[in-house]
Amino acid sequence: MACCAGGDADTDTSNKVSSIEADSEEKKKDYGQPKQHDPSFKGPMKNRSCTDIICCAIFLTCVTGFLCCSIIGYARGDPIKLIYPTDSFGNICGTGDYEDKKFLFFFDLLRCAQTGAAVVTMGCPTPQICVTECPSTYWTYAQTIFYETQAGSQQSAERAKMLCKYSVDPYSAAKTVTELVEDEDCAAYYVKSTSVINRCIPSIFSEITSLAADIVYVDGSNNFTVSDGGGTGVTGTALSDGSYYLALFYEAREFVELVYKDVLAAWWMILVGIVVAMAVCMLWIVLMRFIAGPMVWATIIGVFVLVGFATYYSFDTYYDLKKLNATEEYGFSQAFAMNFSYYLNLKKTWLAFGCTSATILALLILLFIFLVKRICIAIELIKEASRAVGNMFSTLFWPLIPFLLQVMFFLYWAASALFVASMGSSDYYSNSTNTSSDGINNYLERVPCEPDSSTLGSACDFVKYGGDEYIIPMQLFMLFMLLWVLNFIVALGHMTLAGAFASYYWAWEKPRDIPAFPLASSVYRSLRYHLGSIAFGSFIIAVVQMIRIVLEYIEYKLKDSENRVAKFIIRCLQCCFWCLEKFLKFLNKNAYIMIAIHGKNFCFSAKDAFFLIMRNIVRVVVLDKVTDFLLFLSKVLVTGIVFTMAYIWFKGNITYFDSYVTRPELNYYLTPVIILTLCCYLMACVFFGVYSMAVDTLFLCFLEDLERNDGSVSKPYFMSKGLMKVLGKKNEKLKEPKGPEESKKGSKTAKVAPEDKEEKRPLPEPNTKGGAKGK
Repeated sequence: MACCAGGDADTDTSNKVSSIEADSEEKKKDYGQPKQHDPSFKGPMKNRSCTDIICCAIFLTCVTGFLCCSIIGYARGDPIKLIYPTDSFGNICGTGDYEDKKFLFFFDLLRCAQTGAAVVTMGCPTPQICVTECPSTYWTYAQTIFYETQAGSQQSAERAKMLCKYSVDPYSAAKTVTELVEDEDCAAYYVKSTSVINRCIPSIFSEITSLAADIVYVDGSNNFTVSDGGGTGVTGTALSDGSYYLALFYEAREFVELVYKDVLAAWWMILVGIVVAMAVCMLWIVLMRFIAGPMVWATIIGVFVLVGFATYYSFDTYYDLKKLNATEEYGFSQAFAMNFSYYLNLKKTWLAFGCTSATILALLILLFIFLVKRICIAIELIKEASRAVGNMFSTLFWPLIPFLLQVMFFLYWAASALFVASMGSSDYYSNSTNTSSDGINNYLERVPCEPDSSTLGSACDFVKYGGDEYIIPMQLFMLFMLLWVLNFIVALGHMTLAGAFASYYWAWEKPRDIPAFPLASSVYRSLRYHLGSIAFGSFIIAVVQMIRIVLEYIEYKLKDSENRVAKFIIRCLQCCFWCLEKFLKFLNKNAYIMIAIHGKNFCFSAKDAFFLIMRNIVRVVVLDKVTDFLLFLSKVLVTGIVFTMAYIWFKGNITYFDSYVTRPELNYYLTPVIILTLCCYLMACVFFGVYSMAVDTLFLCFLEDLERNDGSVSKPYFMSKGLMKVLGKKNEKLKEPKGPEESKKGSKTAKVAPEDKEEKRPLPEPNTKGGAKGK
């Protein structure tokens, strides 16, 4: 810390930085000519014109197209079809005539396993009906046959236990029990089940001593083996496999619903946590304004303590579980469970957490050792950003506006996408059994069919709501518009802040020369002149992100493929496009800064910013990137503090408030913890994003200042005294005049050296060319 205290440390830091010289002049020429001194330049240009008008027109046209797609979706869609289950006849459970039958029952889950991964697209090839409640007992058709054989007649009590299709009367003498099962009019068996997103899923696995053995249950004094329609015994493993493949069809809906229930149960606690997280972020930012240096060092120490504690806690929990010899325990099928608590009770999970946090801690220590001197330099940039934020405190709350715009647009997009997805017609697939040469039934060859009164629900079953030919293109277009508009809003926020902070930097005497309402003026310039440039830059990012999504989809489709070459190529492409996206975001951000300052179009500004950075690449690496790393650590620390508090509270480690507050019953206690952590990180990105934008803008202005000016009497630097000190720069001072008249005359010939905002500077005086001379 001593290196930032001042005195000899400042001199040492100045010497270190002054030793960092730019590349050779010959190499600099490859990246354009340095900025030339212009006495009339005083920051963001006021006289500017509209840029990239064609891009603006295309963007508005696409937004109009998106609105048309959403209107069509609202007019023709019905999200109820996607939320509630649908039986084999196309009836929606829990609605209309089936309002009292909210649960979907599968006749034979074993067929889901026989279908394999194809269940994702073709569904489970077994009849499905809506029922009032999921089975809570065991039954197999062999039981009914046994009792009817003993009695020599039909047993109504036994027939009442059968689950059959709506039009089938199990009490009819026209068919025997065996015929009802073989014709798939009734289910051959059922077991104890639980409702998962209104689907009846077996929940018997904790009662089975051996998953590989046939399921046997007791009815009265008789033992019965659960068997399918072909008389084959049903094992726990078979049911588990069937549940697993069915889970591939429903896991997303099930997860969302369980999380949704947890959110409803703990919504007020989540809101309180969000307020606390916002208070922590605000407190951190306010403290950064007044004690930036100590806060940065406190952040670094705090991150070390936080990661160190995570390492200790993870390994401590691992050894506790190891002593208990913890093993896996199953309730209902783990494919449907997705229960975080299950994984947190595995010692391997905590071993992975411990190794990961220990590795991160080691890397942070190494980075600190090598960057400690650079950190001292970067702190000065953060101090300058703190002064800028302090003089324009409204900038701290500006990111809330783009954030709310993004949230509102995303919610509108999600609702529109849901309606558009529900426009599709019902897809029906044949339910016939194709037998291969080896005698094994093959259900993979299910093909689409057109149901009629004789085949509906028997030979031709409803599977899902499919997409008509025009729905998929609409969904792809809406997905691209989501990416484009979200990036557009982010770019608007960046350009607005860049204009405000550039006004601060190029003010000769701060804060007196800062224009009135700099943030509002920057918003006006961005909306009035540069919507086209914002649309252009955000379009480029959206295209790259769309390509990455396509690559992710291709990788998912190749997941079960054995073509390793194709997988390798896809992953290489993913890596390349990830790097490309990061580079383009960096370039776009600096392009927006140059647009906010000079008012040029996107391509010219991007080239100008890139060349300016490349001419000063050493300074960029040493100062700007280290500063970004320090701000990232601040975000990590604030998020880590909130995560730790939320984790301890919802896990139940804090019992002091239990007499005052009722802790909600949750499916996953980590649901509110994760939500709070994500919200806190987003808020930290919002608040610290202001500092990040301030640092980037001031840094780019400072690079331009170094090229435009040389510190002489006629070309003084605009940078603050603190920045000049750490960079080993200074402004020349006027020589003391011999007499009063000469002193008065000389004081009007040049600007004095800029100091910190507490020190007064003479006002600039316009010259004949519209420039400014210092008094």
